[in-house]
Amino acid sequence: METLRADGLESSIAPHLLQADRAPKHRPGTYTPPYPSFSARFGEEVEAVVMAYFGVQVRDADDPALAAALDEIRGEFGEEGGPAYWDRAHYVDVQGYTTIISIAYWDDPAVFEAWYADHGESWTDPSRAAAGIGFFLELVMPSIERFETIFSATDRSEGVAGMAPGFSGMIEEHYYWGSARDRFPVSQGDPMWADGSPTLHVDGPVRTVVLHQNACLIRSGQDITDTGAAERAFYSEQVEPVLQAGMDFLRDEGAAIGCFDNRYMTVLDERNQPTDRTFGMSWWRELSLLEEWAASHPSHLKIYGAGMKHLSSFGPETRLRLYHEITVPTANEQRFVYVGCHDRTGLLRAFA
Repeated sequence: METLRADGLESSIAPHLLQADRAPKHRPGTYTPPYPSFSARFGEEVEAVVMAYFGVQVRDADDPALAAALDEIRGEFGEEGGPAYWDRAHYVDVQGYTTIISIAYWDDPAVFEAWYADHGESWTDPSRAAAGIGFFLELVMPSIERFETIFSATDRSEGVAGMAPGFSGMIEEHYYWGSARDRFPVSQGDPMWADGSPTLHVDGPVRTVVLHQNACLIRSGQDITDTGAAERAFYSEQVEPVLQAGMDFLRDEGAAIGCFDNRYMTVLDERNQPTDRTFGMSWWRELSLLEEWAASHPSHLKIYGAGMKHLSSFGPETRLRLYHEITVPTANEQRFVYVGCHDRTGLLRAFA
């Protein structure tokens, strides 16, 4: 089994999940990334996590039903068995609907299921269907082997890492095409190819999507909260517009390359006001298609180039923080329920 390298680098895969015969792209212990990155570390007792996206969409952003729904789910999160961590984000979708998603994380699916039966199931009750407003739940419950995380710094958590007790040391599976795959524990013995196709079940106003084996979800974010004036201006003028264009491409044209849906979202604070934190969230048919877009498509190469220019311009003084989490669930580790939502909401787009 691998041990900590003399230079302090370690595997992104937690020691208790490492396999002696794993075969990453680079021989372990022989590759050194040019700058540090880290992965969230969960306790050995954690066998699976829950990522639950409770969304509400409204045609009119001033609709009082929106504020009522946000207060409702916040209250339910505070009940016994509620999430270990949650955050909230906003975007306006391709149909012009204001959409706010409260994203909640649990480190024990059994605790989630008990909470959900008492406090969460009503979120997608058929009675909620009303003109101009929709509710949805996009849920994945991956085993610990089926997601990976990476962070450029460890002083602030995002997403699923918000409930992790800590981070790894500097990791070696980073800064090469294919490194995300090498960070998945399951990749040590499974190519994670997609198998099957999405299906849609309609029951009145409720539409349920069932994805195939090994679909892929990515949440990839950036945080400029702590940047100074010069760095913030550089990011706003030279990085963010390129990122926005890439996110728009995936939203509008991603279906042709295997992307079911993409959202470019702004994280909200406790008062539901926008922060300096954003992330893209997209569903792909499989990880390999996400990898191909990242490694070769002009829309992502421009994002990558702008990001590298930013990091090289500010070097170790940069206060831009980057992260992502990628999940590849089995067919039995996900459910997607939409009530009163328009046809281009989330994974309904796979059938639009």
